[in-house]
Amino acid sequence: MQRRHFLPTSLAAALSGAAFAQNATRPTVKPKPQPLDLTQFEPKSMLHVPETRVERARFPLIDIHAHLTWSDPQGKTARLLMPAPELLAVMDRRNIRMMVNLTGGRGDGLKQTVDLLHKPHPDRFLVFTEPWFIRTSDPGYAKFQGDEINRARANGARGLKVLKSLGLVVRQRETKALIKIDDPRFDPMWEACGANKMPVAIHTSDPEAFFLPIDRFNERFEELNAHPDWSFHGHDFPSDRELQEARLRVVSRHPKTNFIALHVANSENLAYVGEALDKYPNLHVEIGARIGELGRQPRASRKFFERYQDRILFGTDAVPHGIETPQQIFGDELYQIYYRFLETEDEYFDYAPAKVPPQGRWRIYGLGLPDAVPHGIETPQQIFGDE
Repeated sequence: MQRRHFLPTSLAAALSGAAFAQNATRPTVKPKPQPLDLTQFEPKSMLHVPETRVERARFPLIDIHAHLTWSDPQGKTARLLMPAPELLAVMDRRNIRMMVNLTGGRGDGLKQTVDLLHKPHPDRFLVFTEPWFIRTSDPGYAKFQGDEINRARANGARGLKVLKSLGLVVRQRETKALIKIDDPRFDPMWEACGANKMPVAIHTSDPEAFFLPIDRFNERFEELNAHPDWSFHGHDFPSDRELQEARLRVVSRHPKTNFIALHVANSENLAYVGEALDKYPNLHVEIGARIGELGRQPRASRKFFERYQDRILFGTDAVPHGIETPQQIFGDELYQIYYRFLETEDEYFDYAPAKVPPQGRWRIYGLGLPDAVPHGIETPQQIFGDE
């Protein structure tokens, strides 16, 4: 027989009355959800987790990815974006041994950049030159650009910076067709870099989301919605993989030239990058502006750092303009975040000094690299040769 449990009559009546009173005061219509513009959404994490402040890098570092000057495309003038004494103060405070200004310009602009940074502080600043993309359709461009690398080295340049413009922006003057990264007219340029022990820092492609429709499925919707001109979806743009493969063909064709694939080459696909590093000993990678990607896959990233520790360069992709204060980029916040990512096992923290995550709505986790695994190349000789 099933046993039944009964409440005393007085208690049952009391509970029934309380339930009736509660229902009587409950609104008959549920409140409607309040609309919120996504750009105004700034959630505060409720996690109680350790927060480690790393004031100085554990090892003296070379920041190989900075943009300290602006030069006009005609190669005539250069302008320093932040005074050298302020840069040096930040470097000393954050244990930055040397900073590399990738966008050093070309022609007279390059000479001015070298005079502004490298000559007064030869142990603290190095300068890279840039190709003359505005002349790619000129007759004899291949020889001109190769010779220009020799002139740039004589004028103080220590490397070449290739923007993502190659493959996505630079076009043939007559046909308006995009010029490919592995176009043979650049071969003398790559060879001249190798002969002059000038590494090539090359930015190819962009995050994979930039090649997809800007819709509700795109994880970087906010970024692309705010900057739709950053999108490479549709039209005659090649795919991300096509661009990556074209770069690797260049690396393969010029084994005596050192290439630095900026932004980890493809930080969203470390297995693909690892295969390239295994295959091409003259290929290196750099982490600037990609800790947001690396930090949301911390286990894979740590294994990547451990395996390729002598092929990974430290960089930030820092640009001292278009922000509230220079210190946000060349100061406490940016370097502290990078060091926290590399040196601690902190969890779920911001990857950039911004109210809203600039690349995607996620947070990152520290790698906690041991002392045996460096943060990047620590001496210029490791990448620039014997000098």
